[in-house]
Parts: sequence; C-alpha cells; structure tokens
Amino acid sequence: MWESLLKLFRIPDLKRKVIFTFLMLLVFRIGSHIPVPGIDSRALADVFAQGGLLSFLDMFAGGALGRFSILALGIMPYINASIIMQLLTSVIPKLEELSRSGEEGRDKITQYTRWGTILLAVIQGFGITVWMESLGVILTPGWGYRITVILTLTAGSVFLMWLGDLISDFGIGNGISLIIFGGIVARLLPQAVSTFSLIQVGEINLLLFAIFLIIGILVIATVVAFQEAQRRIPVQYAKRVVGRRVYGGQSTHIPIRVIQGGVIPIIFASSILLFPATIAQFFQESAIMNSIANALSPSSPLYLTLYAALIIFFTFFYTAVTFNPMDLADNMKKYGGFIPGIRPGRPTIDYIDRCLSRITLWGALFLAFVAITPDIMVRVTGITTFYFGGTAIIIMVGVAIETVRQLEAQLLMRHYEGFIRR
Repeated sequence: MWESLLKLFRIPDLKRKVIFTFLMLLVFRIGSHIPVPGIDSRALADVFAQGGLLSFLDMFAGGALGRFSILALGIMPYINASIIMQLLTSVIPKLEELSRSGEEGRDKITQYTRWGTILLAVIQGFGITVWMESLGVILTPGWGYRITVILTLTAGSVFLMWLGDLISDFGIGNGISLIIFGGIVARLLPQAVSTFSLIQVGEINLLLFAIFLIIGILVIATVVAFQEAQRRIPVQYAKRVVGRRVYGGQSTHIPIRVIQGGVIPIIFASSILLFPATIAQFFQESAIMNSIANALSPSSPLYLTLYAALIIFFTFFYTAVTFNPMDLADNMKKYGGFIPGIRPGRPTIDYIDRCLSRITLWGALFLAFVAITPDIMVRVTGITTFYFGGTAIIIMVGVAIETVRQLEAQLLMRHYEGFIRR
C-alpha cells in the first residue's frame, strides 16, 4: 500500500493531479472560514449548539454554515439543480433528445444546470438571510444588507461549483463528491476531541462509546463490501471468420454492481429532504412552517421514513438512467454474444432487467438501512457530540473507493501495480 502511494509521486502528471486536488480542497477549507460581515458570531454559535437540522446542514457545508461564511450554502444548490435537470430530462422529450445528441447536447444541459444553480442559490440565500435576521444574529438588518449577503452566498455557491469542475477536469476523482467528502472529514476532528473530553469527565460512558465505535467500524466494513459486490452475468461470444482471422469464441461476463449508483442516491435523497426542511426552518414565524421544520428534522420518524423511501427511489431511478438493458442486449447481438441458456433479443433483455431489478432492490434496501441505523443508534445511546451518521459513512466510503479506483486505473495504465492486491 505504501509502495503504491510512493509510486503516485514518481509519475509527474499524476503527482501534479494529486497535488492540484489537495490544493483545491485547501482553497475550499480556507473559504469556509471567511465569514460574511455583520454577524454576531456568539449568537450564531448559540443557535447551532441546538443541533438538529442545522447540524445536519452544517455537515454538508463542512462547518461553513455554522460560521456563516461566504461558502455557507455549500454545493447543495448545484446538487438540487442537477436532480431537477435529471428528472426533467426523463420527462421532457426535448431535453431527452438533447442528452442523446452527443457532447453538444450534454453541454447545453450542463449550462441549464448551472443557471438553475444560480436561481436556487438566490432563493436559499434570501431564505437564510431572512432567517438570520429573525434570530437576531445580524447586526445591521435591512434590504441593503440582504442583497449584499444574497450576492455573496450565491457567488460562493457558484465558486464551489467551478472548483468542483476544476477538480474533475485537472485533478483526481469527482470534484463535487470530493468537496462534500472534505467537508465531512473536516468536522470529524473537532467532534472527536469534544467526545473524548466528555469521556474524560465522565459525561459519556466509555463502554457505551466503545460499543458504538465497534458497530460503526462494522458498518463501514459492510458498506465497503457492498460497494465492491457485483453480480456477474456470463456471456459467450460465438466465433466469427473475417477474412483470414477468427474473432470471438471467448467467455466474459457483465458486471452488475449491487450499489449501481454509488453515493448518488444518498446525496440526491438528502438534498430533496433538506430543501423543504431548510425553507421551513427559515420561516418559523408561521405555525405551519414551524410544524414542517419539526417534522422534517433529522432523526424524526417522518424524516427517517421519507429518507429511506427516497433512497430506494433514487437508487432505482439512477440505475434506470445509467444502465439500459436494451442497449446492452443489442450490442451483444451485434457482436455475436449471448447469455448461455437465454435466447437473444427480448428474452435477453428481460433476463438482464430481471437480474438488475433484483440486485438493485437489495442494494437500495441496504443503503436505506445503513443511512438510518446510525441515527437510531444516536437516539438510543444518547451520544450526540460525535455525529457520524449513515449518510456521512456512505458518502465517505463511496467517494474514497471511487477515488482510489481512479488512482489505481492511472497506475495500471502506466504499468504500475495498483492499490488493490489481487
């Protein structure tokens, strides 16, 4: 493992990509510590000490919301815009045609997503500014200050979107996922220090925390196993004679991952639930909005139920968008491939679709179970200082595995041995 890590820095372009990724994440962390002017920091800290939805939102923002920094909105407006565009693409024929028209069409959809990000950032920026005024956190309230903060927060969200694109293009891994990953990791160290301080003074039972930690490690190991698990459908290619050469005749397989969408369903489900809950939190003067905010607070029964249902839905949705059994069956038929015991054509499509549906169901149920179980454990054990819920676990494990996989592919491409021993 350490030898493979050293090999990363022996390849100039790969070393440059790794260093660039770390520098961009460092820029993100610096930006999350630059506060918006005119804020009573002590009053703001008292508000976020209450926990609940605010702590959950702050986890995705990497602590930027708790400091009300210029990056307080985080990357969530971009994720929400991406979800809306993916849903509209599957519903509106013109957008679906654009998505299938090649690079130019996909660039158009990306442009629409970015404009949607700006719109959502303005709406959320207005909501969070009004909410801060109602809490008495803002020192100089008024429309002039509101417009300044809205423009600042919108610019911060657009900056993070641009930063994520830079990491994806010139660094290693998916930039948006790595920004969320970096934000979650950045909050772990102060939480760990706070938890150990409470253990020393006897406010948290050491045995109970040890059990909590062991269960957490087992959950992480299980998530890793499920992330790597796949169903392999055997495929046989018939021999073809083209001129004087013989092609085909070999056996291969179609890998269907248990968790086909990776961390995407978790991020999508969190974003969908956080958006109405955040808006309701901003306007708690209304009795209806106050009841919505309480009902959709993390760890509430309604929130956990909706969260699990949305994870299952988005797992199937994302799998249907990215994996098309019809195209796969047509390509197999085109090159003389067939599944042993299954006739080409419609029977092959039905067989692949049936296998995909079954394996996706187990993956979706597992994601939902892991996402809500740690939150239930927090309520049972009462350990709230070290919030390391199922959402954080799945996102961190998924992003880490995908990034290591990309690094390994880069090493193998250059004839180096990868990270994973075979």
